[in-house]
Amino acid sequence: MIRALRTAALGMSAQQMNVDVVANNLANVNTTGFKKSAVEFQDLLYDTIKSGNDDAAREMKKPGEIQVGMGNRPIATFRSFTQGNVEETGNSLDLAINGNGFFQVQQTDGTIAYTRDGSFRVNADGELVTGSGLRVYPQLDIPLGAVSVNVSENGVISVLFPNQPEPEEVGQLELASFMNPAGLRAEGGNLYVETQASGRPNFGIPGEDSFGAVVQGYLEKSNVDVVQEMINLIVSQRAYEINSKAVTTADELLSITNNIKR
Repeated sequence: MIRALRTAALGMSAQQMNVDVVANNLANVNTTGFKKSAVEFQDLLYDTIKSGNDDAAREMKKPGEIQVGMGNRPIATFRSFTQGNVEETGNSLDLAINGNGFFQVQQTDGTIAYTRDGSFRVNADGELVTGSGLRVYPQLDIPLGAVSVNVSENGVISVLFPNQPEPEEVGQLELASFMNPAGLRAEGGNLYVETQASGRPNFGIPGEDSFGAVVQGYLEKSNVDVVQEMINLIVSQRAYEINSKAVTTADELLSITNNIKR
């Protein structure tokens, strides 16, 4: 019965983590460029009570063994980088990536982070920055006096000045991609950083090779499916309840055993 208590407790702990992840997905259903996560579980070691070879001396070959599992444990949170819906905003500095790739931004410590959130703005120095003020990398400047900004599908940024018939090219967006984007570490603020699991970044021009095209005036929304997350939440809740019932049952059986002599 002690084994059942421990196994059920591990199950409750695992489902609690699952609920935490689902809750975070639902909380970010309206977060631009957010990518949903899911917990991956793995069963633990098994206690072999009786081996299939126990009767080998009597030339009896059993087709199976008696094994009792020790529960499960979470081994990873897998982040899905499937494309979210692309919605029009009408803002010329809102950019979405239709396909593979990440925008690059420079953090305050000088390191590079990666994001799918293309809601960019211009700061007081004319630099293209994120909503939190981090500069887009490589650095892109919008000249003073520009009346409009145009971003092509391949990331070429051009501006139009008053009394100027043709736009002037001022910069080029560069995207990054990873062999295993699910291995990126989320830093908050819609930012990811590379890890050994993600591999080194590859750089390229939007719309070329395997990189997605840039869509101006649009933003990629969260890829969270609310209905599916609600189903996952209900399943986790029911699993938690069943595990708690197993704890109660094991405790009652122990009480019966302790009261046999009475």
